[in-house]
Amino acid sequence: MNTSDFSDFLEQYHLALDEIINGRPELYQSLYSRRGDVTLANPFAPFGPVSRGYAQVSETIARAASHYVEGHVVGFENFSTFLTTELGYIVEVERFEATVKGREEMSPLALRVTTIMRREDTGWKVVHRQADPITAPRPATSIVVDH
Repeated sequence: MNTSDFSDFLEQYHLALDEIINGRPELYQSLYSRRGDVTLANPFAPFGPVSRGYAQVSETIARAASHYVEGHVVGFENFSTFLTTELGYIVEVERFEATVKGREEMSPLALRVTTIMRREDTGWKVVHRQADPITAPRPATSIVVDH
């Protein structure tokens, strides 16, 4: 199996994080499938609930980028990569520093991310991304929702 095109796609995917944390969503948006089953589960309430379909996903990506003023990627910690001729996924922790609108200083951020990619007619595309800020052990009570 030729994996070079998948490796090239992952390189673009990682570069897109640097773009989005600098307020530029276009590269990130271009990497997502245009099919109706594409989904995005962003980590924070301002970015909204799970988005489905390219229009919602693209809007969510743009909204997420609008929260960042400037930033830079620190690195990616890969826990798992799996690839077939049709599908691939990665499980990583993304680490970056960014200035979030409304704050003056740059803050360190980390996200636990699972991304599923599919080979489509135009090449590899993201079909699902789920990210959350859980990168260290937490007590069971941390998932309790207060109303």
